[in-house]
Amino acid sequence: MKNVTTSPNSERISREISIYSAVEKRGGLISRSRSLLPFLIVTKSEKIMAKLGAIGRSGFFRKPNESMRLITTTVIGVVFGFLIGSSFPPVNITKLHFPSSILSYIEDKNSGITTQALLNHAWTSANTHNISDSNLNSDDILKIYVPTNPRGAERLPPNIIVPESDFYLRRLWGTPSQDLPMKQKYLVTFTVGYNQKNNIDAAVRKFSENFTIVLFHYDGRTSEWDEFEWSKRAIHISARKQTKWWYAKRFLHPDIVASYEYIFIWDEDLGVEHFNAEEYIKLVRKHGLEISQPGLEANKGLTWQMTKRIGDREVHKETEERPGWCTDPHLPPCAAFVEIMAPVFSRDAWRCVWHMIQNDLVHGWGLDFALRKCVQPAHEKIGVVDSQWIIHQVVPSLGNQGQAENGKAPWEGVRERCRREWKIFQSRIAEAEKAYYRERGITPPNSTSP
Repeated sequence: MKNVTTSPNSERISREISIYSAVEKRGGLISRSRSLLPFLIVTKSEKIMAKLGAIGRSGFFRKPNESMRLITTTVIGVVFGFLIGSSFPPVNITKLHFPSSILSYIEDKNSGITTQALLNHAWTSANTHNISDSNLNSDDILKIYVPTNPRGAERLPPNIIVPESDFYLRRLWGTPSQDLPMKQKYLVTFTVGYNQKNNIDAAVRKFSENFTIVLFHYDGRTSEWDEFEWSKRAIHISARKQTKWWYAKRFLHPDIVASYEYIFIWDEDLGVEHFNAEEYIKLVRKHGLEISQPGLEANKGLTWQMTKRIGDREVHKETEERPGWCTDPHLPPCAAFVEIMAPVFSRDAWRCVWHMIQNDLVHGWGLDFALRKCVQPAHEKIGVVDSQWIIHQVVPSLGNQGQAENGKAPWEGVRERCRREWKIFQSRIAEAEKAYYRERGITPPNSTSP
C-alpha cells in the first residue's frame, strides 16, 4: 500500500473534523438539533468523503468508477451524519434559524461559503435567538394578568386593588390611618335649593354623627350653607336644575356607597318633627325591611294608601287601596311599595335599584312600582315605618326649575315630563323582561309591567 503524504487538503480536512468535535463539546442550540443538523452535516460529509476518496484512491477504494464512488460517498455521509445528529438532544425547529444562504449552498455545490463560516453563522444566529426567546418567556411569566379582577384592572396584583370607595372626608396631613376618628355607618342625601335651608337644617339635625351628609344643589348655591356648622362636614355636589335621581345615578354608585349599611335619598320638603333616624334604623332591622320609608301624615301630601301612617303600628307592609287598583294583594300599590320622596335602601337593595335607574329618565316616576324587583319576597322586604313618621310638605321647588314653553308655566312642563317618563320606563322594563324570556324560550308571565 502506498504511503499517503500530508497535503494542504488533508490538513484542511482535519481542521474541519475538529470543528465538528468542538461543536459537539460546545453544546448550545446547534448541539441540541436532531432534525436539522444532520441535514447540514450530511452535505459537509459528502465534501469530506469526496476529498478522502481523492487522497486514498489506491488504498481503500482501489479505482472504483465514478458512479460507484459517488454512491459510496453519499451512503457513508448519510450514516456519518445520522450517527452524529442522533447523539444530540432535540431542539424546537421554530427556534433554530439558519441563514438563507444555506439553502442556496445545498442547491449549488460550487457556492463559495466555507464550512467554518456556515457553522459560525448558524451558531451566532441560533444563540442570539435563544437568548431573545429566553427573555420573552421570562417576560411572559412575569406579566400579571388576573381575569377575576375588576374589569380593566386585570394587569394589577389583586392585593393593590381597592374596588370600593366612600364619602369620608380626610385631612391633608398626618398619618392616613389616623384621619378618621369614626367611620359613619349610614348615608343621607338631600337634593336642595337654598330657599329650603331652614327645612334642611331641621332635617339634618335628626340625623346623628353616625351619618354622612350629602347635599345635591340644584340651584348652584353652595357656599351660603356654611352658616350651618354641620355644613362644614357635609359633602356638597352642585349641578344646576338637576333632580335627585340624576344625582343618584351619577354620584351614588353602589361601589361608592358600599361603606354604608343604609342609604336615605330624600327630598327637601319633608317635616321631621316626629322622626329620629337612629330609632328608624332599629325598626328597619327589627322587621327585616330592605326598602322602606317613614309613614306619611294623613292630612297632607298623601297619594297612596300604602304610605299612609297607621297610628298603632310600628311597621306595616300591606294595605287596602281603592277598588280595582290592586290585582294582587302582594303587589303594588297594595304591598311591596314605597314612594320616591323619602326612600331608604339597604346596601344590597340599593345595588340593584341603582342599576335599574335610567340615565335619561331623571324624575324617577314609575321607579316606585318597580322596586319590588330588587328584593324577594318583596311584600315582606318592603314596608312603611309608622312609628317614625314625616310630613310631606309638597313644596313645588322643582317645578320652578322648569322653563315656560308653548304658553305653559314652568311647573306644567315639568309635570308633563314626569308623566312621559313614567310611560317610557314602564315600556322599557316590560320589553326588557319579554326579551329575557324570549331568548331563553320561556313563556313570560301574564304581566311584566312595573
